[in-house]
Amino acid sequence: MFLSMIKARRSVRKFQDRAVESDKIDILVEAALRSPSSRGLNPWEFVVIQDKTMLDQLARCKPHGATFLKNAPLGIVVLADPKTCDVWTEDTSIAATYIQLAAESMALKTCWIQIRNREYEKGKTAGQRVAELLKIPDNLEVACIIAIGYPAESLPGHLRDSLNFQKIHEEVYGRIRKIR
Repeated sequence: MFLSMIKARRSVRKFQDRAVESDKIDILVEAALRSPSSRGLNPWEFVVIQDKTMLDQLARCKPHGATFLKNAPLGIVVLADPKTCDVWTEDTSIAATYIQLAAESMALKTCWIQIRNREYEKGKTAGQRVAELLKIPDNLEVACIIAIGYPAESLPGHLRDSLNFQKIHEEVYGRIRKIR
């Protein structure tokens, strides 16, 4: 079941004008809280956004790659306290992936919006802009935003033939694993 789900999964940037039900949002945040983290430190926190005005403002938090958020019914901002854990970027990435996979399991589609290490405008990062909009304390860093909703487009999963199996090595680097 899991493999068929990830074979069909695609990032979607067009969403129906339909709210995500509260019980599904609860499942998404529970999935995030169940994600593994290094040494069980759980450095992440999450902000659930459904307000259309805020989603529109967040969609403008960087010059490219976020505009579709304004038409998503739901965004989940993934943050972390870097002082809690030295591998907070990995932990937030895992949590974001759990959100995406949980959404996929409920017929919702998602798209990751990279915020960390992205610029908003000269002298200001996308993370600083998001923090300003959401009143996020200075000790927290914004990793990403996950746009979530019912899809308004249908994209097929990536074909197996399009996967780059040349990147799979066996025992030592350079010995390409034979995939059947």
